[in-house]
Amino acid sequence: MATQPERSRDSPPLTPTIFYGTALSLRHFAQCLERDLDAVIPGLTLPWNSGVVEGHVNRIKMLKRQMFGRAGFELLRKRVLLA
Repeated sequence: MATQPERSRDSPPLTPTIFYGTALSLRHFAQCLERDLDAVIPGLTLPWNSGVVEGHVNRIKMLKRQMFGRAGFELLRKRVLLA
């Protein structure tokens, strides 16, 4: 069984092997990751996340689904602000 050599901290996280020896969809995913590498690394290493915001967005979407076809924007606005 072959083992992979250890990477140094300065080497890029994605090796050329991904780009030449894999499926097209994985290659495209790797290219997009490298394009946004300045945002990907902090997103994976920093302790902050957007969980609270995502929770509020999920709650608002749920209220919107419940209110669909029942009343206008003003009632939806009141439910969002009071809930």
